[in-house]
Amino acid sequence: MSSEVQDAQGVSGRPAEGEGHAAISRRAGTVGGLTLLSRIAGLIRDMVVAYAFGARATADAFYVAFRIPNLMRRLLAEGALTMAFLPIYSEYKRKSASEAATAASTIFTALLVFLTLLVLLGMLATPWIVQLVAYGFVDEPEKFALTVSLSRLMFPYLMMASVMALLMAILNSWRHFAAPAAAPIALNGAMILGALVFAPWFAQPVYGLAVGVLVGGLLQIGVQCYPLLRRHLFPRLTLSLTHPSLQQLVRIMIPSVYGGAVYQLNVLMITLFASFLPHGSVSYLWYADRITEFPLGIFAVALATVTLPTLSEQQSAGDGAAFRATYNFGLRLLWAGALPATVGLMILAEPIVRLLFQGGAFTAASTQATADALFYFAMGIPCVSGVRNTVPAFYAMKDAKTPVKVATITLLVNAAAAWSLMRPMQHAGLAFAMVISTAVQFALLTILLRRQLGPLGGRRLLRSFLGSSVAAMAMGMILWMVVRAGMITTMANRWHLLLAITGLVLLGSGIYYGLLWMLNREEARHLWWLVRRR
Repeated sequence: MSSEVQDAQGVSGRPAEGEGHAAISRRAGTVGGLTLLSRIAGLIRDMVVAYAFGARATADAFYVAFRIPNLMRRLLAEGALTMAFLPIYSEYKRKSASEAATAASTIFTALLVFLTLLVLLGMLATPWIVQLVAYGFVDEPEKFALTVSLSRLMFPYLMMASVMALLMAILNSWRHFAAPAAAPIALNGAMILGALVFAPWFAQPVYGLAVGVLVGGLLQIGVQCYPLLRRHLFPRLTLSLTHPSLQQLVRIMIPSVYGGAVYQLNVLMITLFASFLPHGSVSYLWYADRITEFPLGIFAVALATVTLPTLSEQQSAGDGAAFRATYNFGLRLLWAGALPATVGLMILAEPIVRLLFQGGAFTAASTQATADALFYFAMGIPCVSGVRNTVPAFYAMKDAKTPVKVATITLLVNAAAAWSLMRPMQHAGLAFAMVISTAVQFALLTILLRRQLGPLGGRRLLRSFLGSSVAAMAMGMILWMVVRAGMITTMANRWHLLLAITGLVLLGSGIYYGLLWMLNREEARHLWWLVRRR
């Protein structure tokens, strides 16, 4: 039995929350800290891109073009591949390290062959893919042609990111989280380089940004190579189509390609609807989503990353009690971090967007439109976080069918809500549709998970959620009064605005943590460990 599984159990076989949960908190802190640096680099990247390209047709074309390989990356790599690979790899690790290495090499080689064919096919089919993703661009030939050209140029990024995701999964399985979490920093740095250095080389400067994406993809792979080679874990080229590991992966991945990344499919649908709205709508949603990804990456992604290997090993060991305890703890800690972020972003949406993006081609009108979308995206953070930590629980049990069924319902709900809200609310209605569909998804997943596992500690989850909610709402009321009484809404100097927002964030954090300590002491203690680790 692995040390991680032992940590999650007491001597009587019941979950021991102390050591196992402390280990998860510490690892989440490491991942969250590096993710924080990555998100800061990402915001700097978006600030540079917003200043250079604003929310014009050129920016819309790039974001749609980048979304195509990026969406496929999340469907094939960070979504289905990672969550399907880890349980299989954990099972082979329990047998022997050599069998695990053979399984990883077999899957790695087959993945390279498959991705090469997929990238070539995607580049040929790019015009039809762009029509599917942004049909509203068809009526604007120049914008459509630019989107197609940029998409073809960036399609190889899908292969780079998918290879990186597999290498990341291997490292995570061996409890090495630093290099995978640091890899996105390389991508953001390369894109900043593309916007500032490569762009002037081209008649159409946005091509420099696309070249930066490809450079970033190569750098992301390079970041994983050193720890893999040092531990002799780098997979070899071993083509064996009959190996059981590959057959298992295919059986799980076929449905999970669809079910595991439904959030990204919903984003794709929102992009399609936004392409029929006025210029800038796609960009407003992009920038708002990027800000929302900041707290999601720090808490939701970090916790999902460190709990999936633990859940996979606990499921492989047949320890249902530890499995349920890990899931319950992850959700409670997740909400403790997500709820104040939700309230804070909703209250400070306009000043934050103004601080990060306004200037150059990004006007005050663009700021307000982006803030409107951010308000609704922020509202959905708790549910998006819950989904990102519940879907991996099904994959840890090698159950890809349940997320597929829920995904189908969610897509239909998203389409209906988006169609109903886009006319009266424009792009903000599309953001609100995402909130509605994600809430439905999380509720259904939780109900179905309970049916499979039995009681998930619902009373404890409810008490924790209510305590964190009360603390977050009290914090929000105080922040709202301070904002309403202050000059932040009219503050023009960027440095003054930065100091004001920083002060409000620190004030809100102190208020929230003090209240959380009184209401949910265990969550407050683990949240402190997570933050201190950063």
